[in-house]
Amino acid sequence: MKILVVDDHALVREGLHQVLKGLDEQIEVLEAGHCAAAFELADRHDDIDLVLLDYQLPDMNGIDALDVFGEKHPELPVVMLSGASNRQMMRQAMDKGAAGFLTKTGPSQDMLTALRNVLAGEVHIPPELLLYGDMADDPDPSVERPHQLTPRQEQVLSMLLDGYSTRDISQKLFLAEETTKTHVSAIIRAFGVKTRLQAVLAAERFGYGKAEPSA
Repeated sequence: MKILVVDDHALVREGLHQVLKGLDEQIEVLEAGHCAAAFELADRHDDIDLVLLDYQLPDMNGIDALDVFGEKHPELPVVMLSGASNRQMMRQAMDKGAAGFLTKTGPSQDMLTALRNVLAGEVHIPPELLLYGDMADDPDPSVERPHQLTPRQEQVLSMLLDGYSTRDISQKLFLAEETTKTHVSAIIRAFGVKTRLQAVLAAERFGYGKAEPSA
Protein backbone atom coordinates (compact mmCIF):
# COMPACT_ATOMS: atom_id res chain seq x y z
CA MET A 1 0.00 0.00 0.00
CA LYS A 2 1.28 3.46 -0.89
CA ILE A 3 -0.08 6.75 0.51
CA LEU A 4 0.97 10.28 -0.36
CA VAL A 5 0.90 12.75 2.57
CA VAL A 6 0.87 16.43 1.60
CA ASP A 7 1.50 18.80 4.51
CA ASP A 8 3.95 21.68 4.95
CA HIS A 9 4.83 20.71 8.54
CA ALA A 10 7.46 17.97 8.85
CA LEU A 11 6.29 16.99 12.35
CA VAL A 12 2.74 16.48 11.09
CA ARG A 13 3.98 14.33 8.22
CA GLU A 14 6.07 12.24 10.60
CA GLY A 15 3.13 11.85 12.96
CA LEU A 16 0.81 10.77 10.16
CA HIS A 17 3.44 8.30 8.98
CA GLN A 18 3.33 6.60 12.38
CA VAL A 19 -0.48 6.60 12.48
CA LEU A 20 -0.71 5.14 8.98
CA LYS A 21 1.28 2.09 10.07
CA GLY A 22 -1.98 1.07 11.71
CA LEU A 23 -3.29 0.37 8.22
CA ASP A 24 -0.35 -1.80 7.20
CA GLU A 25 3.05 -2.27 8.83
CA GLN A 26 4.60 -2.47 5.35
CA ILE A 27 2.95 0.73 4.16
CA GLU A 28 5.00 3.07 1.99
CA VAL A 29 4.41 6.74 2.75
CA LEU A 30 5.46 9.42 0.27
CA GLU A 31 5.79 12.93 1.69
CA ALA A 32 5.42 16.36 0.10
CA GLY A 33 5.63 19.75 1.76
CA HIS A 34 3.77 21.62 -0.97
CA CYS A 35 1.47 20.97 -3.91
CA ALA A 36 4.08 21.20 -6.66
CA ALA A 37 6.06 18.35 -5.08
CA ALA A 38 2.85 16.38 -4.52
CA PHE A 39 1.80 16.63 -8.18
CA GLU A 40 5.29 15.54 -9.26
CA LEU A 41 5.18 12.50 -6.96
CA ALA A 42 1.70 11.56 -8.18
CA ASP A 43 2.94 11.74 -11.77
CA ARG A 44 5.96 9.55 -10.99
CA HIS A 45 4.13 6.95 -8.86
CA ASP A 46 1.08 5.56 -10.65
CA ASP A 47 0.50 3.01 -7.86
CA ILE A 48 -0.47 5.48 -5.11
CA ASP A 49 -3.59 4.22 -3.32
CA LEU A 50 -4.59 7.38 -1.46
CA VAL A 51 -3.65 11.03 -0.95
CA LEU A 52 -3.92 12.86 2.38
CA LEU A 53 -4.03 16.55 1.46
CA ASP A 54 -3.71 19.43 3.92
CA TYR A 55 -6.18 22.28 3.44
CA GLN A 56 -3.61 25.05 4.01
CA LEU A 57 -0.49 24.76 1.87
CA PRO A 58 2.14 27.39 0.99
CA ASP A 59 1.84 27.30 -2.79
CA MET A 60 -1.82 26.44 -3.37
CA ASN A 61 -5.08 26.16 -1.46
CA GLY A 62 -6.08 22.56 -0.85
CA ILE A 63 -9.41 23.09 -2.60
CA ASP A 64 -7.62 24.22 -5.77
CA ALA A 65 -5.27 21.25 -5.43
CA LEU A 66 -8.30 18.95 -5.44
CA ASP A 67 -9.14 20.27 -8.91
CA VAL A 68 -5.63 19.49 -10.14
CA PHE A 69 -5.68 15.95 -8.73
CA GLY A 70 -9.14 15.47 -10.22
CA GLU A 71 -7.98 16.52 -13.67
CA LYS A 72 -4.62 14.71 -13.69
CA HIS A 73 -5.44 11.63 -11.58
CA PRO A 74 -9.24 11.25 -11.49
CA GLU A 75 -9.04 7.64 -10.27
CA LEU A 76 -7.03 8.60 -7.16
CA PRO A 77 -9.01 9.13 -3.90
CA VAL A 78 -8.01 12.30 -2.02
CA VAL A 79 -8.89 12.89 1.65
CA MET A 80 -8.69 16.49 2.88
CA LEU A 81 -7.03 17.23 6.22
CA SER A 82 -7.51 20.34 8.32
CA GLY A 83 -6.62 21.59 11.76
CA ALA A 84 -10.08 23.12 12.11
CA SER A 85 -13.59 21.71 11.99
CA ASN A 86 -15.36 24.07 9.61
CA ARG A 87 -18.60 22.91 7.98
CA GLN A 88 -18.34 25.29 5.03
CA MET A 89 -14.80 24.11 4.34
CA MET A 90 -15.92 20.49 4.61
CA ARG A 91 -18.82 20.95 2.23
CA GLN A 92 -16.61 22.76 -0.26
CA ALA A 93 -14.08 19.91 -0.23
CA MET A 94 -16.76 17.24 -0.65
CA ASP A 95 -18.38 19.16 -3.49
CA LYS A 96 -14.97 19.30 -5.21
CA GLY A 97 -14.72 15.52 -5.13
CA ALA A 98 -12.79 14.78 -1.93
CA ALA A 99 -13.22 11.18 -0.80
CA GLY A 100 -13.39 12.41 2.79
CA PHE A 101 -12.56 15.21 5.22
CA LEU A 102 -10.70 14.63 8.49
CA THR A 103 -9.51 16.95 11.23
CA LYS A 104 -5.99 16.52 12.59
CA THR A 105 -7.28 16.86 16.13
CA GLY A 106 -9.44 13.71 15.99
CA PRO A 107 -8.49 10.32 17.49
CA SER A 108 -6.08 8.28 15.38
CA GLN A 109 -8.41 5.27 15.44
CA ASP A 110 -11.20 7.36 13.91
CA MET A 111 -8.82 8.40 11.15
CA LEU A 112 -7.79 4.81 10.47
CA THR A 113 -11.41 3.67 10.33
CA ALA A 114 -12.28 6.45 7.89
CA LEU A 115 -9.25 5.70 5.69
CA ARG A 116 -10.05 1.98 5.60
CA ASN A 117 -13.52 2.86 4.34
CA VAL A 118 -12.12 5.18 1.69
CA LEU A 119 -9.61 2.56 0.56
CA ALA A 120 -12.55 0.15 0.25
CA GLY A 121 -14.19 2.56 -2.19
CA GLU A 122 -16.52 4.36 0.20
CA VAL A 123 -16.88 8.08 0.90
CA HIS A 124 -16.21 9.39 4.40
CA ILE A 125 -18.74 12.15 5.02
CA PRO A 126 -17.85 14.24 8.09
CA PRO A 127 -20.36 13.68 10.93
CA GLU A 128 -20.81 17.44 11.20
CA LEU A 129 -22.31 17.52 7.71
CA LEU A 130 -24.58 14.55 8.34
CA LEU A 131 -25.76 16.07 11.63
CA TYR A 132 -26.94 19.27 9.96
CA GLY A 133 -28.16 17.61 6.77
CA ASP A 134 -25.60 19.42 4.61
CA MET A 135 -25.06 16.37 2.41
CA ALA A 136 -28.68 15.90 1.43
CA ASP A 137 -29.28 14.43 -2.00
CA ASP A 138 -29.24 17.53 -4.17
CA PRO A 139 -28.06 16.28 -7.57
CA ASP A 140 -26.19 18.69 -9.78
CA PRO A 141 -28.55 19.42 -12.69
CA SER A 142 -25.57 19.83 -15.03
CA VAL A 143 -24.66 16.14 -14.63
CA GLU A 144 -26.47 14.04 -17.22
CA ARG A 145 -26.83 10.31 -17.73
CA PRO A 146 -24.36 9.16 -20.41
CA HIS A 147 -25.98 8.31 -23.72
CA GLN A 148 -23.89 5.18 -24.07
CA LEU A 149 -20.98 3.38 -22.43
CA THR A 150 -19.08 0.58 -24.13
CA PRO A 151 -19.55 -2.93 -22.71
CA ARG A 152 -16.08 -2.78 -21.15
CA GLN A 153 -16.80 0.63 -19.62
CA GLU A 154 -20.02 -0.82 -18.17
CA GLN A 155 -17.95 -3.60 -16.59
CA VAL A 156 -15.45 -1.16 -15.14
CA LEU A 157 -18.23 1.11 -13.85
CA SER A 158 -19.94 -1.84 -12.19
CA MET A 159 -16.74 -2.66 -10.35
CA LEU A 160 -16.20 0.97 -9.38
CA LEU A 161 -19.65 0.93 -7.83
CA ASP A 162 -18.64 -2.17 -5.87
CA GLY A 163 -15.61 -0.32 -4.50
CA TYR A 164 -12.85 -2.08 -6.44
CA SER A 165 -9.56 -0.25 -6.85
CA THR A 166 -7.94 0.33 -10.23
CA ARG A 167 -5.45 -2.44 -9.47
CA ASP A 168 -8.19 -4.91 -8.51
CA ILE A 169 -10.21 -4.11 -11.63
CA SER A 170 -7.16 -4.66 -13.79
CA GLN A 171 -6.46 -8.03 -12.21
CA LYS A 172 -10.05 -9.25 -12.39
CA LEU A 173 -10.60 -8.13 -15.98
CA PHE A 174 -7.06 -9.07 -17.12
CA LEU A 175 -6.27 -5.52 -18.18
CA ALA A 176 -3.14 -3.41 -17.92
CA GLU A 177 -3.55 -0.73 -15.25
CA GLU A 178 -3.07 2.00 -17.85
CA THR A 179 -5.93 0.50 -19.86
CA THR A 180 -8.15 0.48 -16.78
CA LYS A 181 -7.27 4.10 -16.05
CA THR A 182 -8.20 4.98 -19.64
CA HIS A 183 -11.62 3.37 -19.15
CA VAL A 184 -12.10 5.18 -15.83
CA SER A 185 -11.19 8.51 -17.43
CA ALA A 186 -13.67 7.83 -20.25
CA ILE A 187 -16.42 7.09 -17.71
CA ILE A 188 -15.65 10.31 -15.85
CA ARG A 189 -15.88 12.28 -19.10
CA ALA A 190 -19.11 10.50 -20.02
CA PHE A 191 -20.75 11.77 -16.84
CA GLY A 192 -19.32 15.25 -17.35
CA VAL A 193 -17.64 15.29 -13.93
CA LYS A 194 -14.02 15.66 -12.76
CA THR A 195 -13.29 12.75 -10.43
CA ARG A 196 -13.86 9.04 -10.06
CA LEU A 197 -15.84 9.67 -6.87
CA GLN A 198 -18.18 12.11 -8.61
CA ALA A 199 -18.71 9.61 -11.44
CA VAL A 200 -19.61 6.86 -8.96
CA LEU A 201 -22.04 9.13 -7.12
CA ALA A 202 -23.61 10.17 -10.43
CA ALA A 203 -23.89 6.53 -11.52
CA GLU A 204 -25.64 5.62 -8.27
CA ARG A 205 -27.98 8.58 -8.71
CA PHE A 206 -28.93 7.40 -12.20
CA GLY A 207 -29.61 3.87 -10.98
CA TYR A 208 -26.69 1.96 -12.42
CA GLY A 209 -26.73 -1.51 -10.92
CA LYS A 210 -24.04 -3.53 -9.23
CA ALA A 211 -24.15 -6.73 -11.26
CA GLU A 212 -21.04 -8.85 -10.91
CA PRO A 213 -18.89 -8.27 -13.99
CA SER A 214 -17.32 -11.07 -15.99
CA ALA A 215 -13.99 -11.02 -17.76
